Amino acid sequence: MKAVYFEKFGPPEVLELRDIDVPVPGDNEILIKVHATTVNAAECNGRGLTFVPPGLKWLARLMLGVNKPKINILGSSVSGVVEAVGKEVKTFKAGDEVYGSGPELGAYAEYVCSPADGTLVPKPSNLSHEETATLPYGAQTALFFLRDKGKIREGQKVLIRGASGDVGSAAIQLAKHFGAEVTGICSSAKIESVKALGADKVIDYTKEDFSQSGEQWDLILDTAVGKTSFKQAKKVLSPKGYYLAVAGGFRELLQMIWTSLLGGKKVAFGGGEDCESKENLNLLKDLAESGKLIATIDKTFPLEEIVEAHRYLESGKKKGNVVVKVV
Repeated sequence: MKAVYFEKFGPPEVLELRDIDVPVPGDNEILIKVHATTVNAAECNGRGLTFVPPGLKWLARLMLGVNKPKINILGSSVSGVVEAVGKEVKTFKAGDEVYGSGPELGAYAEYVCSPADGTLVPKPSNLSHEETATLPYGAQTALFFLRDKGKIREGQKVLIRGASGDVGSAAIQLAKHFGAEVTGICSSAKIESVKALGADKVIDYTKEDFSQSGEQWDLILDTAVGKTSFKQAKKVLSPKGYYLAVAGGFRELLQMIWTSLLGGKKVAFGGGEDCESKENLNLLKDLAESGKLIATIDKTFPLEEIVEAHRYLESGKKKGNVVVKVV
């Protein structure tokens, strides 16, 4: 099968398309024929630490590999069709359409194996595989920060920095689903797309500093690396508001610990596998099938153009998701 392989950290060019053996599912695993996956910040970090804040690069290296990558095939999101199942698997069968996630999934390939009890569920019936592949990373991350970290409630005011990205575009829709009033921050070129997703207000960061707006928000979701700080955010946070640092660094980690001991404005930081669960995927499936969550795709690349896909994501020009079509 074709798979995108890399043996050293570096720029997009370290990714190479190779022929490798199709994996064989174990007794409690399923073999998935990959139809689509995505390129996101997690993959760029796994390949080149692109979006890892300076203060956490040492920790990222310990987790990802000190001298060389621990994982050689990236791709943490998948939408595809079950090709075969292990002899102990009862929950899936060949032909089932599924979607899911996992930090070691390896979906930059034509086939992947996944534990049958892993973060994998039936795909939304009304979405294509390309659309479905956008949900596991961006939407799960947004759900985790808004619902689990920020404790979002109906009637709250939510500010989203990076509102046009994969996490931000899902966050707008999820915040509206939870009954919040949403303000998005983006560049001039992306204002209309952010409005189209349901944002009540949009701030053009090239013309206006949100921290000087005089408004107050209950939750500030920051998805943009190095663009905002808690020092800025707390000027416009409500007295018990949360600054949700999706792309936080060592500074935000310390701030989270310190503010957790106090009764006022707080910093929340986390992510990774904490975001992922079958329950989350099933909720996103239900929202997608009811029309309350739409997939946002900027560009789609074939697997053979994975280097170009990574370059495009790192350019900062995307609106929504960058999808990789495998089949």
